[in-house]
Amino acid sequence: MKAVIRKVGYIKCISIGFLLLLWISVFLIGGIVATYSWTLLKLVLPFVGILGLLMNLVIFIILLFKRIKSLKLAFNVIVNILMVIPILMTMNMIPFAYPNTAEHAQPSVTVYFPLKEQTVVGWGGNNVNDNLPHAVWSSERWAYDLLIEPFNINSDNNEDYGIWNKLIYSPVSGLVISAYDGEDDITPGSEDFKSLEGNYVYIKIEETNTYLLLNHLKKDSVIVKVGDEVKPGDLLGRVGNSGSSSEPHLHIHHQRQNPIKTIHPVLAEGLPLYFKDINVSSMPRKGEIIVPNY
Repeated sequence: MKAVIRKVGYIKCISIGFLLLLWISVFLIGGIVATYSWTLLKLVLPFVGILGLLMNLVIFIILLFKRIKSLKLAFNVIVNILMVIPILMTMNMIPFAYPNTAEHAQPSVTVYFPLKEQTVVGWGGNNVNDNLPHAVWSSERWAYDLLIEPFNINSDNNEDYGIWNKLIYSPVSGLVISAYDGEDDITPGSEDFKSLEGNYVYIKIEETNTYLLLNHLKKDSVIVKVGDEVKPGDLLGRVGNSGSSSEPHLHIHHQRQNPIKTIHPVLAEGLPLYFKDINVSSMPRKGEIIVPNY
């Protein structure tokens, strides 16, 4: 074993061990450790691998001129490629959902629908094809983007979209831990956002002590404040197009960690979110039309 380590190199052996540890954490350990491991695999290590490939390319050219063969160099390239491969998942070239199941990720919550009008699920559900932008990350594993006709109309006017300015109601009983509505709504299809979430309301759910996040609200529309206790049906604000949003819609998801204390939005454990009193399955999928039973 020592001979193999000396031949391969201590740094590369450590790199292989670290890679294996990250994948083991994702598939076997779970929890917040898996969340951080998944983020490292998708957002950090690929760039380390790309840098390593560039350095090894320079070394290869030098050795080529000197007519020297190096098994260690070949091994280095293989390790670098293994580091880079997850970037294909980050870019959704390989659609791969964060490896967690609704049965394992607990507690789940079943809440009232946040809108009182017929709604279309833009993205949602357990399957990666139905929920591609969300299911690939731990924090948004079971998130939803909600729309109202008309949508996907390529208009640069927010008012042309059906969900724009619609009232949002609290789906749960809980405590408002953070609320913000000072960010401008952006032009649909633009990239002028200042934050990922935009304007929002975050609620600590009374039943589970977990958190419900509602994002992309309209500027100056939030009527609750930090410390308010809300119950199902209480008015929270209006749908807007703030933050990282291609068009007006309501984003909602459920997570374990307090969102105002997480380092980055993706560094949280997403938890299953179900809806009660709707006409489709409690975990609606992309394209399904929801008629709330209010």
